[in-house]
Amino acid sequence: MGTPKEMPAETPPRVAVVGASAGGVEALMTLVRRLPDDLAIPVCVVLHVPSFGTSVLADILGRAGPLRAQAVLERSPLQRGYVYVAPPDCHIVVSDGTIRPNRGPRENGHRPAIDPLFRSAATAWGPGAVGVVLSGTLDDGTAGLAAIKRAGGIAIVQDPEEALYPGMPESAIANVAVDHVLRVAGIADFLTRLDDQPVPPARGAITMTENGEGPAEAEVGAWREGEPTAASGFTCPSCGGALWEAERDGVLQFRCHVGHVYSQESMLAIQGSDTEDALWAAHSLLEARAALLNRLALRMREKGANRMGETYESQAGELRAQSDAVRRVAKTFAPSEPLSESAA
Repeated sequence: MGTPKEMPAETPPRVAVVGASAGGVEALMTLVRRLPDDLAIPVCVVLHVPSFGTSVLADILGRAGPLRAQAVLERSPLQRGYVYVAPPDCHIVVSDGTIRPNRGPRENGHRPAIDPLFRSAATAWGPGAVGVVLSGTLDDGTAGLAAIKRAGGIAIVQDPEEALYPGMPESAIANVAVDHVLRVAGIADFLTRLDDQPVPPARGAITMTENGEGPAEAEVGAWREGEPTAASGFTCPSCGGALWEAERDGVLQFRCHVGHVYSQESMLAIQGSDTEDALWAAHSLLEARAALLNRLALRMREKGANRMGETYESQAGELRAQSDAVRRVAKTFAPSEPLSESAA
């Protein structure tokens, strides 16, 4: 088994990777506000934002605290005293003392997603990686936090009682042996105290599938080489391809050949949303067909073809009844909690 690649002398010995979704802007502002301007640990942030448009999160965080904040638009060396923010429609990954954008496949319906950043930190920093899961719905970040724990890093979760949306913290706590459950102020204090603590030796437990871009990029959307997988029988909500399933670090995940990845709660949510959309689409099609039959029935009666008109009217009535039944199901259907995206 390999060990995390040795960092150059100028590279910070630790890196903090932070993931948030709904309610995350408030938590992130509180976090950076309490961090000192001489913090020796680079902080890398993924907040679920829409893929279109622009994000002002870097500006918000730069004004909220003493650290300098910048969006990751190109490969850059990781520096102390900086907060690095994922831009819209790009994952961010760390490797060899640098951070870079990556337009890999969506994970859990998101790009940027939290898990790719966390996995890359586990790969490149090993026990020097510190993963932090903040407010959000569903379970993005859980699998990535598990990878950090496997690599010997530190797993921290915002106290669900404090989080505006406790779904992501609760998922991480339920599936990962987290090291600390803290309020955001406590997380900031913990990161500050880490400056003076040595990094433990690497466990040497990470082996990644290579794709020619290096270990961190190989882990974006990839499963480890030789990892047992099985056909799930489901199709990918994004591309329609076959989904394979595997349990990674105790967390069930689904992946298609393109590289779209879904953890269990995200898969349930997306399936639920697709099912609700399909029900309303079926309702609309049934209504349209009933309307066409009624129009044909009227036309037949105008021509004196009353029997054919009655047949069309009878068929239209049956379709209306079916449409009403589908509508009742659609109105009462309760999919899993929908994917949430902050507008920051």
